[in-house]
Amino acid sequence: MTTQQREGADVRPTRVALASFIGTAIEWYDFFLFGAAATLIFNQQFFPTLSPAAGTLAAFATFGVAFVARPVGGIVFGHFGDRIGRKKMLVLSLVLMGGGTVAIGLLPTYEQIGILAPLLLVVARLVQGFAVGGEWGGAVLMAVEHAPPGKRAFYGSWPQAGVPAGLVLSSAAFLAVQQLPEEQLTSWGWRLPFLASIVLVLLGLYIRMQIVESPDFREVRESRTVSEFPLGDVLRRARRPLLVGICTQAAANVPFYIVSVFVLSYGPSELGVSRDVILLCLLVACLIDIATVPLAAALADRIGRRTMLLAGAGYMAAVAFPFFWLFDTGSPWLILLGMILVVTIGHAVTYAAIAGFLAEIFEARFRYTGASVAYQFGGMITSGPAPFVAAALFAALGGSWAIALYIVGACAVTALGLLLVRNPAVTTGASDELIASNR
Repeated sequence: MTTQQREGADVRPTRVALASFIGTAIEWYDFFLFGAAATLIFNQQFFPTLSPAAGTLAAFATFGVAFVARPVGGIVFGHFGDRIGRKKMLVLSLVLMGGGTVAIGLLPTYEQIGILAPLLLVVARLVQGFAVGGEWGGAVLMAVEHAPPGKRAFYGSWPQAGVPAGLVLSSAAFLAVQQLPEEQLTSWGWRLPFLASIVLVLLGLYIRMQIVESPDFREVRESRTVSEFPLGDVLRRARRPLLVGICTQAAANVPFYIVSVFVLSYGPSELGVSRDVILLCLLVACLIDIATVPLAAALADRIGRRTMLLAGAGYMAAVAFPFFWLFDTGSPWLILLGMILVVTIGHAVTYAAIAGFLAEIFEARFRYTGASVAYQFGGMITSGPAPFVAAALFAALGGSWAIALYIVGACAVTALGLLLVRNPAVTTGASDELIASNR
């Protein structure tokens, strides 16, 4: 059987979507490990000369540098993903992510090599950001482009669900090592979740090697319409979709990263709530989120991707203040309820439809680049700074109300961006046509 025959063989969309989900969960496990460690460990191990508050801010800043590398990864991986195929880029991104994560687990600390330690930490984090910048677009497009007609949001949500799954894995890993005595945790125990990544990466590579190239890319290749310079085509032909795609990230990313990263420091330092309690509540909320993401996406296929994202932005703005009212009580049950409101429900309705939405607003021949650049630039602007901005707002104004207001502002940005979409392809859910009119 020839390569072309093998690639043209019937492929079950569920198998491709499942492979995308598993691979994405592994990559985001690696990515989120850094967020947990930045809150719990890195201020002591890599910034010990700073005050506790300054050390935490420095650790959050290090967490954020990956979001600078993510757009670069999106551009580079998108370029080659649009020219030589999605599958090859998915394999490469997983290898890079695993290498960066294992490197963090092996890094010497500030006490051992001085200023070189935080510098190497930043380099490893940049590698992670570069890798995840290229991974998302490929994983989403493999799922969406294999999807049956009318179900693009649903199948595209499977790799989206890999994000909370990765957070569950990383939270569980740090919850486990936190049971070690404090001395063992800070000396070597924190390294174990990073080193364990090599096993997960090998599993992910095996799974991703089993899937075939996407039918949309094969069609582009066979019709000889492969873009010579995908980024140039995006900037010339799809500026409005690019702006819209960037704006869609705010309502999902700002509250998610505040709840998954910032509160791990805020709860213990300001409220005296155990980190174990917060991690456990986050773990439960994310476990349920794995199921609510595809449910919200299935609804988006029926009512329209834009409609779902607009409703999600409105919902997240409405629960921003109630989340902190619940969290600030310090009650584990009310903290869990708050996280369910933001993570289980809010993250699903603001995030699930993004994959199908972004895949539809760019032409297939430069879709990897367009979707990746929109998603990763949106992430750089909204995700990376979120824990740092939240910490700075609290330090300056002394109240969680300021952070809630920050979330409301992020939701407004998403709503305004979505109102720029005119084409009915994503506003009604009636078809899977491209938004050609938005060029």
